[in-house]
Amino acid sequence: MRHRQASRGFTLIEVLVAITIVVLGLLGLAGMQARAQVAELESYQRAQALVILYDMMDKMQNNRQAASCFVNSSGTYYGDTSAAPSLTCSASTAANNALAAAAMTEVHNQLQGAGETKSSVKVGAMVGARACVTYASATEYLNAATGIAYGGTGEYTLMVSWQGMVDTYTPTKTCGTAAQYGTDTKRRTVWATMRVGTLAAQ
Repeated sequence: MRHRQASRGFTLIEVLVAITIVVLGLLGLAGMQARAQVAELESYQRAQALVILYDMMDKMQNNRQAASCFVNSSGTYYGDTSAAPSLTCSASTAANNALAAAAMTEVHNQLQGAGETKSSVKVGAMVGARACVTYASATEYLNAATGIAYGGTGEYTLMVSWQGMVDTYTPTKTCGTAAQYGTDTKRRTVWATMRVGTLAAQ
C-alpha cells in the first residue's frame, strides 16, 4: 500500500513537470511568432520602399530635363503632409514642367499610401514614409534661357525613409528627423545615387 501511494505521488510530479515544459514551450513559440511577425513587417516595408525608390529613379530619368525640380528643399519631405516640398516645376519648357510636376505628385501620393485604400484610408505605404532628393551641384552652370543645369556633377541622391518596429542603428543618410520616427535608431532608409544627363546643346 505504501509503495502504491509513493508511485502515485511520483506520477503527479511527472505530470507537473510535463505541464511546465509544455507551458514554457508554448511561451517560446509565442515569442518566436511575435518576432517572425515583426521581421515580416520589416521586410515588407523595405520591399515597398525599394519599389518607390526605383520608381522615383525612373520618373527622374523620364524627366531628366526637369530633374532639378525633384530636389526638395531642406526641412521638406515627399509624403509629409505638414512639410511637403513644392510639387510644381519651372526648370524647362512648359510641357516638361507639367510632366515633372505630375511625376512628383505621384511620388508624394505613393508615400502617403494612395496605392491602396481600406475604408477610404490610405494604407498602401510604409509607416511614416518620406522621401528626399539631393543634388551635388559643384561647379554648376544654369542656362537661364532653358533652365537646364550644365557643368555640374549631374549626381542626384534619392532616399526613402520609414519607421521600423525596433531600434537598430542610425542610417548614414538623413531623410526625416528623429522626432518623426520616435528615435533615429528606428528610422530605416534606403538610398541610391544616379547621374542624370541632358541631350540638349549647351
